Amino acid sequence: MISLENKVASSNFIRNIVIDDLQAGKVKEVITRFPPEPNGYLHIGHAKAICLNFELASEFNGKAHLRFDDTNPVKEDTEYVEAIKTDVKWLGFEWDGLFFASDYFEEMYKRAVLLIQKGKAYVDDLSAEEMRKLRGTLTEPGVDSPYRNRSVEENLDLFERMRNGEFKDGEKVLRAKIDMSSPNINMRDPVLYRISHTTHHNTGDKWCIYPMYDYAHPLEDAIEGVTHSLCSLEFEDHRPLYDWVISECEMEHVPRQYEFARLNLTNTVMSKRKLKQLVDENVVDGWDDPRMPTIAGFRRRGFTPEAIRTFAREVGVARSNSTVDAKMLEHFIREDLKLKAPRTMAVLNPLKVVITNYPEGQVEMLEAEINPENPEMGNRQIPFSREIYIEQDDFMENPPSKYFRLFPGNEVRLKHAYFIKCNDVVKDADGNVIELHCTYDPETKSGSGFTGRKVKGTIHWVDASQAVPAEFRLYEPLILDDEDTEGSFLDNINPNSLEVLNGFVEPNMKDTKAQDKYQFFRHGYFNVDPKHTTPDKLVFNRIVSLKSSFELPKA
Repeated sequence: MISLENKVASSNFIRNIVIDDLQAGKVKEVITRFPPEPNGYLHIGHAKAICLNFELASEFNGKAHLRFDDTNPVKEDTEYVEAIKTDVKWLGFEWDGLFFASDYFEEMYKRAVLLIQKGKAYVDDLSAEEMRKLRGTLTEPGVDSPYRNRSVEENLDLFERMRNGEFKDGEKVLRAKIDMSSPNINMRDPVLYRISHTTHHNTGDKWCIYPMYDYAHPLEDAIEGVTHSLCSLEFEDHRPLYDWVISECEMEHVPRQYEFARLNLTNTVMSKRKLKQLVDENVVDGWDDPRMPTIAGFRRRGFTPEAIRTFAREVGVARSNSTVDAKMLEHFIREDLKLKAPRTMAVLNPLKVVITNYPEGQVEMLEAEINPENPEMGNRQIPFSREIYIEQDDFMENPPSKYFRLFPGNEVRLKHAYFIKCNDVVKDADGNVIELHCTYDPETKSGSGFTGRKVKGTIHWVDASQAVPAEFRLYEPLILDDEDTEGSFLDNINPNSLEVLNGFVEPNMKDTKAQDKYQFFRHGYFNVDPKHTTPDKLVFNRIVSLKSSFELPKA
């Protein structure tokens, strides 16, 4: 597990419960679990739950399990299982046990038989629609199913025949017999098993009946000895059913469920169903698209596990739901990369500059720190010659007032190099500027101590003779606003969420590898895309811009 030796644990109500339980002797060893359903890729909200469960277990020298709640074979796949394991490891955690709900199907079946024998469960022939009509409302009690009073013997026979595959999907279900007038609708005879003639990724065709989540989950916790079952707030109303299953199934170990607020981010969809829709309808180029809020998407974009863990801790654990500004997560990746990422120059939208008084054929090497905030990273060599590229945005033929970059007759400093002055502009047949002719002052070399005059603008550049071509992908939020209503979220897709530019980087980056991260002067932090980068083509994803107006709240 990840070391927390240098981290002061932040207090929260769940941590305080754990401390109280240990001090009171209610538990001898803390055992938590992260129980995703393998029906999609994990998103940033899951990262919060992963950090909470694994770090809590680590802090108290306990254990954390990774368990796949694979009780719905229609939606689950081994692709998702492997992706989830990759994400958990990438975040920096190692599980103490790897489990599948499907490992316990036989035990769950036996406990269901026990419920039937105790008169606590029955086989129902009602359709899903008929059950909904009889369920009642928040203000009206439900109505008993006409099959509720079947004999124990009949129920045992029907349930065994369900297992043997004698009935079609939806023809029968097993329901708990609790209280159809309960004020908690979850306690109104909930379904425990349904029929699904679907091949399961783990058990194949061994089963054609599958337990419902609300039945399986507490049994899994009990079987594994989980002490603190941490769930998001939407499961708070399910807790009485959780406790009922543990009690009526006569489980030896009694886990406890505690609920906390889930993570919501501005301009972010947090529904796996909707994220899958984005993938299936090719709105994005996969679950790992850098615009996706999946852990795989953040990883490909260039976020670090350290930044995500710090973000999860800072968000904290609360009892009420709230929405966090996505800029907060961006703040932590900047903080993490500012001492790690090499500084370099990249021209994303190039304009050629010819320095007419610089000797033809001459190339000199300039020296600059790799990261001024971390001198231990050393220096890098930058070639400089007669022809360079600058950003198109760094030149204006007819600039407004207080424009301090390059324009005819103006002088600027080239970062790490010399002063240059624009003398002539070359245009194509359509009147577009395609080349600048400038002169340089050899006395103004960076680091020479020149004090003869000052310039107000500094621009970056790349030597044209050795520049390495690269593609740059700039991202904006995928969702235009926070509206996340059923069936309409695709209408809020930002059509400008991706901008692709083609430019150049310094030659020292020609051997860069996938997932290498850099700070490009003025442009922001970038990551080498692992999906589209090839030996012949560099592709960079912008992780974040350099600056943000976001500030952490003061303690």
